[in-house]
Amino acid sequence: MPKMNRRHFLALGAAASAVGTLPACATARAQDGTARSGAAPAGALRADIVVVGGGLGGCAAALAALRAGRTVILTEETDWVGGQSTAQAVPPDENQWVETFGGTRLYQDYRNRIRDYYRRNYPLTEEARAEKHLNPGNGGVSRICHEPRMSLAALLEMLAPHASSGKLTLLTRHLPVSADTQGDHVRGVVLRNLESGNDVTVEGDYFLDATETGALLPLAGVEHVTGAESNKDTGELHAPDTARPEDMQAFTCCFPMEYCPGENHVADPPRDYAYWKAYVPKLTPAWSGPLLSLRTIHPVTLQERNQPFDPEDPNAPGWWKYRRIQDPANFTPGFTRGGVTLVNWPQNDYLDGNLIGVSTEEARKHIDGAKQLSLSLFYWLQTEAPRPDGKQGWPGLRLRPDMTGTVDGLAKHPYIRESRRIRAEFTVLEKHVGMDARTAVLGKSDKGISAEQFPDSVGIGYYRIDLHPSSGGDNYIDIDSLPFQIPLGALLPQRVENLLPACKNLGVTHLTNGCYRLHPVEWNIGESAGALAAFCLERKTRPRQVRAESALLADFQSGLSAQGIPLSWPDEARLRT
Repeated sequence: MPKMNRRHFLALGAAASAVGTLPACATARAQDGTARSGAAPAGALRADIVVVGGGLGGCAAALAALRAGRTVILTEETDWVGGQSTAQAVPPDENQWVETFGGTRLYQDYRNRIRDYYRRNYPLTEEARAEKHLNPGNGGVSRICHEPRMSLAALLEMLAPHASSGKLTLLTRHLPVSADTQGDHVRGVVLRNLESGNDVTVEGDYFLDATETGALLPLAGVEHVTGAESNKDTGELHAPDTARPEDMQAFTCCFPMEYCPGENHVADPPRDYAYWKAYVPKLTPAWSGPLLSLRTIHPVTLQERNQPFDPEDPNAPGWWKYRRIQDPANFTPGFTRGGVTLVNWPQNDYLDGNLIGVSTEEARKHIDGAKQLSLSLFYWLQTEAPRPDGKQGWPGLRLRPDMTGTVDGLAKHPYIRESRRIRAEFTVLEKHVGMDARTAVLGKSDKGISAEQFPDSVGIGYYRIDLHPSSGGDNYIDIDSLPFQIPLGALLPQRVENLLPACKNLGVTHLTNGCYRLHPVEWNIGESAGALAAFCLERKTRPRQVRAESALLADFQSGLSAQGIPLSWPDEARLRT
């Protein structure tokens, strides 16, 4: 194995870099979806397991394989591993039990390391330092709202010993551009170094797709779906009558902003400010009016509402506190003034196009548009947003590019909520996890009801079926769900033998992706996929045999449990009471 380039690993102090372009998946392969094959090139890098995509699922997959003694190549498009929590700057969306159960032991270790980093390095108050479940931002979306760099620090710390041992090769700023397949097996993936423009081939026994868009699936010829399936295809209660492959959830260019009372940080308006100020989303049911407004839609009732926002009232409910990542109350006086919040709102959800199934040029256009939307929202908040005191705008708001590692102050990479998804041996449907659909299937009230119990469970998760407005014109779809399991069958492509999904590209639907896409669930998917690849190498078997043979499945599940991956929920959480 080649030694890792230290500058890739010491990404915590890396210079700012622009959001990388997305893979040209739509043009890199033949129209019939066939994959290229041929002799392996000389000088290729090789490991037992290649994980393409360094988000939370990718990091968890790599750590699980390394824990089992396997060599791993982990690649990432940006210069920060961590995906949602780092390069996309999204505080964790988690279940309410996460501090005691509801996540894997390794995920809990990751969270604890974030808190320990603050305790070791930040001027916390004595009260905050003593808080077992320290929430640095005291935000409402998570019990651990924190700066993106703290996630990065924790993940690099977890990966460091494996890199030093030579078991791990980390390739940041590398993008998959093609794959070499033979029959039902992937033999290699060609990566492009986004710094030099040079290509490198990576080979392995198993390949795990942990990219944000499922980019490896079309390159390797893996059967997959995109967008919304029809009710005819899935029988789902809330699915449309007709399949809409291009109908995907909005993506968002998130950003942190700080409030500095009494200061003025207003600069020139963004290039496309006039366009976005006048923009009204074309959605069904209708949106409340202009997107740049504090008048929005309730995601569940779809009724119009005024969304509270006031950075001068730090404890009031509303957008400022919801994703706050730095609360002055946790730090000694003088460290921070008005605090920092992370903006991932409906008002900067980009609806004018997708990043999947389009050319590189179109993807760049949409990313640029999404950046302009976010910068326009920020400028509008500074200058025109209505205030409780009757004035307009908060000129003391400023971007924090130091927190994102970028020049423009926006996250390094768009927050992509919906990926390509494998056509799996088993697909999780709304009837398996959705409250309304479960009660309809079981013919009973919601009392004592639970999600479908999967005998091949490889993990657990919980979140509402939460779909943001879509590029196809759907308004919110936000449905009550039940604490669920992750079935092994959803990790198995119908045909390809040695490629596994390791994040939100598993066998779910447009609807159930809405509850399987969140931070701890993505982590569990990746960790179980990495453990599965390592188990198959040890037992000299294949993933579908593990599911098909009861003895193998029992051994694999026993190993997952021993490694701290819960396979079922305790009744106190599982059963709706």
